[in-house]
Amino acid sequence: MPNDQVASEVRTSSPVTDSSGPPTRLRSTDIARLAGVSVSAVSLAFNGRPGLSDATRQRILDIAEELNWRPHRAARALKGASNEAIGIVIARPAQTLGVEPFFAQFLSGLQSRLSSNGIATQLLIVEDVTAQLAVYRRWAAEHRVDGLVLLDLTVDDVRPQLVADLGIPAVVLGSHADMTPLTGVWVDDHAAMVSVLEYLVSLGHGHIGYVTGVTSYQHTQRRLQTVDEGRATLGIDVTCVATDYSDAQGALATRRLMEAAPRCTAIIYDNDIMSAAGLGVLTEMGVQVPGEVSIVSFDDSVLMSLTHPPITALTRDTFALGELTATELLRVVADRPAPRAVQAPTPRLIVRGSTAPLESALRREGAAIVSVAPRTSRDGVPPVR
Repeated sequence: MPNDQVASEVRTSSPVTDSSGPPTRLRSTDIARLAGVSVSAVSLAFNGRPGLSDATRQRILDIAEELNWRPHRAARALKGASNEAIGIVIARPAQTLGVEPFFAQFLSGLQSRLSSNGIATQLLIVEDVTAQLAVYRRWAAEHRVDGLVLLDLTVDDVRPQLVADLGIPAVVLGSHADMTPLTGVWVDDHAAMVSVLEYLVSLGHGHIGYVTGVTSYQHTQRRLQTVDEGRATLGIDVTCVATDYSDAQGALATRRLMEAAPRCTAIIYDNDIMSAAGLGVLTEMGVQVPGEVSIVSFDDSVLMSLTHPPITALTRDTFALGELTATELLRVVADRPAPRAVQAPTPRLIVRGSTAPLESALRREGAAIVSVAPRTSRDGVPPVR
C-alpha cells in the first residue's frame, strides 16, 4: 500500500479519529489492518522474530514509520521484548552530583556506548538505600528496564543480592565478582593510593592530611586501609577527615586540618571539587601552595588544570570507564553469563604545580596514624581522626 494511501486511510479511519474528541492513539490493530496482516504479524515484525517474509516485515515497518508508531512499552514488556533502556538509581544529594565531573564523564561514556545499540538510560536520584531497593522491586515488577548499573557500593551492601534475586541483569561499578553475585567493573584503589603516598614521601612529606569521601563506601574503605598500611611501610603520620564529597565540606575539612597541631604539610582530597575548594581555603588563609602545603586530588578533570597553581591529580579516562561498564552490561543482558570481575586501568599520577619538595628544616620523621572515632561537629563535618 503506498504511503499516501496509508496516511489518507488513517485520517478517515474510525479507530484513529473520534468525532467526539481528539485523535486516539494508534494501536497494533490499526497497523495490522493497514498492512493487511494479523496483529501477531505486527508483533513478529517489531520483535525481529522469524515467521514473516522480508517483504511483509518491511511493509509493516514502513507503515509504522510513516505513522510514527511504536509498540507500547508495557505491552512489549509483557511479551518479553526488550525495553531498550537500562536503569541507574543513585542515593546521593542531587546538588552534589550536579557539580561532580566524574559522574558527568562516566554517564557520558556509558550512554555513548549504549546509544550505538539504540538503548537509553533511565536515571533516578533517591534519598537512601531503602528507596533504591523499592525502585528495583518496582522496576522488576513492571519490566521497566533491561538491566541496571549499581554505583557507590557500601560496606555490607544488600543491593547486589536483591537485584540478583529479582533476576535483573546488572553490573556493579567498583566490585570484584567474588564479592557480589553480579559482574563488577573495578579500579585498583589500593595501587592508586600507594602511588600518591609514595610520591608525597619522596618529596619529604611525613605528616599528611586526607580529606575522604563517604566512609561507608567500599572504595573509600579500600583507600583508608591503604593509608593505614602506610604506617608500617612508609612511616607516615596521616590525619583523616570524612566528608560528603561536596565543595563546602571539602573547604571546612581543609580549615580543620590547618587549625590542627601539628599541621600537615600535604593534603590528599578524594575528588577534584574538594581539591579546588581546599586550594581556595589555603589561599584565603595565606598558606602557600606548594611552598607550605602540597595538595593532590584522587580525581582529575579539566578543573584541575584551570586552578592556580594547577593541581597534581590521579588521572584516568572516566569516559572510557563508562564505555567499559556499558559494554559489560550489554554482554550480561544478552548472554546472562556467570559473574566476573573486569579491571579498568589503574589511575596514574599527573604531577602539576600544587606539589613540591618539603624544606629540609620542616621535614618530619614518621609517626603512627592518628585514628579517633569520628563524631559530628557543629558545622556538619566530622572532626579529624
